[in-house]
Order: sequence, then structure tokens, then C-alpha cells
Amino acid sequence: MLATLKNAFKVEEIRGKIFFTLFMFLIFRIGAHIPAPGINPDVVAELLSQNIFGFIDVLSGGAFKNISIFAMGIMPYINASIIMNLLTIVVPYFERLAKEGPEGKRKMAQITRYGCIILGFVQALLMSFYLRNAMYDFNFFSVMIVTISLTAGTAILMWMGEMITEKGIGNGISLIIFAGIVSRIPSGITYIVNSLRSGEVNFFAVLLFLVIALVIIIGIIYINEGQRRIPVQYAKRVVGRKVYGGQSTNIPMKVNQAGVIPIIFAMSILMLPGLIASFFDGAVANAIARWFSTSHPVYMVVDTLLIIFFAYFYTAVTFSPVDVADNMKKNGGFIPGIRPGRPTAEYLDRILTRLTLAGAIFLAFIALLPNLMTAITGVNVSFGGTSLLIAVGVALDTMKQLESQLLMRNYQGFMK
Repeated sequence: MLATLKNAFKVEEIRGKIFFTLFMFLIFRIGAHIPAPGINPDVVAELLSQNIFGFIDVLSGGAFKNISIFAMGIMPYINASIIMNLLTIVVPYFERLAKEGPEGKRKMAQITRYGCIILGFVQALLMSFYLRNAMYDFNFFSVMIVTISLTAGTAILMWMGEMITEKGIGNGISLIIFAGIVSRIPSGITYIVNSLRSGEVNFFAVLLFLVIALVIIIGIIYINEGQRRIPVQYAKRVVGRKVYGGQSTNIPMKVNQAGVIPIIFAMSILMLPGLIASFFDGAVANAIARWFSTSHPVYMVVDTLLIIFFAYFYTAVTFSPVDVADNMKKNGGFIPGIRPGRPTAEYLDRILTRLTLAGAIFLAFIALLPNLMTAITGVNVSFGGTSLLIAVGVALDTMKQLESQLLMRNYQGFMK
């Protein structure tokens, strides 16, 4: 990885893209400390221990705790993108757009932007009402000012992400999330050092925490890169005097096909009961808020079941064994020992089901990781397993993109 970064800085074009990306990160960090008007951040800090707000604060790089204009982060854009992916399966119009090539992708990107603004406005409006006790003056004008400010912050982050994709090193939205997560590392280190000095934790517990974190990072890399390669053989075809096909290839089926999407879906759903209960008083509302706190056994069980369900659901949306089998049959391809058509689809479906189960269990373990590590080591940090999964995944993808760009510029060509 260090060699890749060193070689990337030697290429002027890639060096310029890296500096542009770092400049966007600087703007992001400055914006994370520009407060939204009319809100007391001290009151907001008390909410971070409830439901999913701590996770949102991590993704936004501390902007939620500061109630800055970037408090919502890029989550509305992620939700809009997920909805668009699901609509391409359900709605024929979006399915046609997805198959129209660059022009269709451009239209879908534009619709996603509009969806991001709409979702951002709704989310900001709900957040404004939820933070009504933190407002200096709660009225219609104050609510609209906060809502518009937060929505504008999300729009700016969306634009920054697209600029990083276009003029930076690519994968802009993911890098914005990555920057927000990584920015919390210094505060986590400071917390551990202060805990050591005050005697809250001992050196052995911190050492055990670091060892477990290292093992988990290795496990995340192993699972993210793990794949089952299905061999495919293409039959030879004679067209005129030319022979086509005859080559061997493979279908890479990843263990974690759904990525971090199932965790985000599950956490978004589990946030709603506690959020709705916060608007009411009484024993029932208090019980619901307690059950759906991140450390309660009910939350852990439901979270695990939802993650497994969404892992299968999103994998089924993004990978269709029937379509893959049909395309192979049309192009004269077959899996050795498996008949083309329906038997191939059933074979791929069996393998995908087993791989998805392993990936779903891994994601559930990562989601419950903060509670497990706190119970084992006694060290409580906000940098949880989901954040670690996102950060490692984005870092791996970014390194692959840099390596591919270096390979394009160092390729000698067939004349040399």
C-alpha cells in the first residue's frame, strides 16, 4: 500500500487528483464545525448515547454532535441510491434506464440527486422536531431555518462527493464517509489515553483491545476479498473462416456480496421505534426506548435477524442466478459438469445461498462488535465495527483504483 502511494505521487496527474481530494476533505472538516443556526449543541450531546445517533455522529465526522450544517452527513444520498437500485428491479422505467448505457446512468444519477434533496429535507425536518428541546426558540421560522441549513449541507456534501469522483481519485461518496470515520480516530486515542491516566482501564485491557481490533481488521479484509470462483467454459464456434470462443473464465461470487448495506438498513429500521417513542411519555414509551437501545438483548437479537434478512434480500436484488445462467447459455458458456439453463441457475443459487449465509453472520458479528469488545476489554470507544468495516472496505477499493491508474500509465504497449 505504501509503495502504491509512493508511486502515485510520482505521476503528476494522479498527484493532482490526490491533492484535490485532500482539499475536499479539508472543506468537509471545516464545514463539520460550522454550527447550524438556533440549536444548543450541549443539549444535543446528550442524545448521542441513544439509538443510532452515535453511529450517525461517527459517519458525519462529529458534525452531528456539533450540530453543524453537515450534521446529516451523506446518509440521505446513500438512502436515495439504495432506493434507486431497488426501483430498477420493481419499476420497468428505471429498469430500461439502467440498460440504456451512459445516457441512462446520467438520468438515474440526476433522479438520485433529486431524491437525495427530498429525503434530506424530510430527514432534516424530523430531526428539527426531535431537537426541539435543544432550540433556543422553537417556532416555525426556527424549524425551517434549521431544516434548510441541514438540507443544504447534505447537498454540498453530495456535490463534493461527485467532484471527488470526477476530478479526484474516484469513489467520492465513499471517501466522504471514510473521511468522517477516520476523523474520529484522534478523539478515540485521546479517550483511551485519558482512561489509562485516570485508572478507568489498565494497560492490559488496552493491549487486548488493540490485538482484537487488529485481528478484526484482518478478518474484514479476508471476508471482503474472499470469493468463490465458478469455472466457466465457452464452446468453440466457427463463423465463416473464423473460430470464436473456446476460452475458459470464471464467475467471481463474493462472500460479502451485499457489503455494508444490510447493516445500514437494519440500523435505520431499528432507529424508528426509539425515535417515535421519544415523542411520547409513559411506561410503554420508556420500555420501547429501553428495549431498542443498542446494549439491550432485544435490540441485538432483532438487529441480527434483520441483518441476515437484508443480506439475502440485497444479494437477490444485485445478483440474479437466472439471468447469469441465461447469458451464459446464449453465449455458448457452461459450467463443467452442469447442464446449461435451469440446472446452472439452481447450482449458482445453492452456492450463493451458502456464501450469503457466511457473509450475513459476519456482518451481524461486526454490528454487535462494539458491545462485545466493551464487555471483553472494558474499553468503550465510538469507533464501532460497522465504521471499521466501511473504512477498511473504502481503503481497499481506493488502493485498487490507484493501482489500476498506475498500471494504465506504466503500460508499455505492444510497440515496445
